[in-house]
Amino acid sequence: MKETTNGHSNGHVHHFEEAQETHKDIFTKCYEFNQHTKAQSLGLYPYFRRIDATMGNKVVCRGETKIMIGSNNYLGLAQDERVVEAAIEATRKYGAGCTGSRFLNGNIQLHEELEEALAKFLKRESVLLFSTGFFANQGALTSLLEDTDAILCDRENHASIIDGCKASPAKTIPFAHNSADALRRRLKRLPPSAGKFLVVDGVFSMSGDVVDLPAMQKVAKEYGCRVYVDEAHALGVLGPKGEGTVHHFGLNDEVDLVMGTFSKSLGSMGGFLAGSKPVIEFLRHKARCFMFTASLAPAVTGGVLKALQLMQEEPERIEQLWKNTRKMHEGFKSLGFNIGTTQSPVVPILIGSEIKALQFAQRLFEAGIFATPAVFPAVRYGEAIVRTSYMATHTNDELDYVLETFARIGKELGIFDDSAYREGAKRRTNNGYDFEVQDQERAQPL
Repeated sequence: MKETTNGHSNGHVHHFEEAQETHKDIFTKCYEFNQHTKAQSLGLYPYFRRIDATMGNKVVCRGETKIMIGSNNYLGLAQDERVVEAAIEATRKYGAGCTGSRFLNGNIQLHEELEEALAKFLKRESVLLFSTGFFANQGALTSLLEDTDAILCDRENHASIIDGCKASPAKTIPFAHNSADALRRRLKRLPPSAGKFLVVDGVFSMSGDVVDLPAMQKVAKEYGCRVYVDEAHALGVLGPKGEGTVHHFGLNDEVDLVMGTFSKSLGSMGGFLAGSKPVIEFLRHKARCFMFTASLAPAVTGGVLKALQLMQEEPERIEQLWKNTRKMHEGFKSLGFNIGTTQSPVVPILIGSEIKALQFAQRLFEAGIFATPAVFPAVRYGEAIVRTSYMATHTNDELDYVLETFARIGKELGIFDDSAYREGAKRRTNNGYDFEVQDQERAQPL
């Protein structure tokens, strides 16, 4: 403030003039946000596409039918009539919602039945349900660790793991993707007194890689590091009966805690943690995102219970999923596309240019195929992809059409001439999308 003095017969009167200050408005970044508008103006915005109906492997968008190759509904159970009927029956019995947390008034018989069924299926002592898979990861990482502990986190872990690490009091130590050697180097630097927690995806959601769990677990054991595996994209996909990566490698007794979701192979939503009874009981009473949020809706719980039963009773679903997966791996490779190191039904198709990835996804959509691109910063700049994933219920005709359409659009857009496909090409480090390509090539907005 600035002080001024005015003279009067009865003395001095002091006046204070408020200095002009600029206060930060936290909404400024919202008003200035425009990353999406350029793509929208070019007719290339690929997100939030409205789905009006779903019919097995196909969806209806504004009256047009599309083959869905962007869903994680690996076993095709989301629309199975028996799963839907189980969800309806649960709703009739318990209502639309539980109107409270499990901790207080929202615990129903179906929740306990599902936890028991999962524990038996995964050969674990105990299971705890969460309202989402995101919450399951956050619940474990924020409740089990202290500020003197360290989380060893693969650099390609899912965003829910990354955010769980950020919310945790522990120090997060990232290491090179799927590298047991990098993990060893990080662990060697930590003192024996620090608690250590290795956190990895079983199947990495963007690359489709399967974690090198045998090597990782061996290193972790050497340094007294507990092991946590997120089986979101592995449940119903890997393992003798679809139990996930841990069972796929025969390491169930060596992995301390397993997380999974219901939004992929089991066709619904929600998540869980599976482990020893003492650990699960601790989380039941300490995980804030379990204790202070509404429990899984009866429809979700009843539907997942039925889906879990069908997955076990109909192993041919997993067999067909892998038959379709192998077909697409081989098909894309034979066409010249780079699909990276995927070992799963998640098949990323390297495009390279961000603008071309948006164009590619739009042309697919117009050709009757629903898939979405992943661009920087979800992937490295100049290495944009179209992320595809396949279901047990896709037909050969549908998959053949997908391959034919990819081949045609790839040639039209000159994908194989992109720098991402040239050996030794230098990756650009620009932080923006290369929309100038659209202007230079005068490509038709789609």
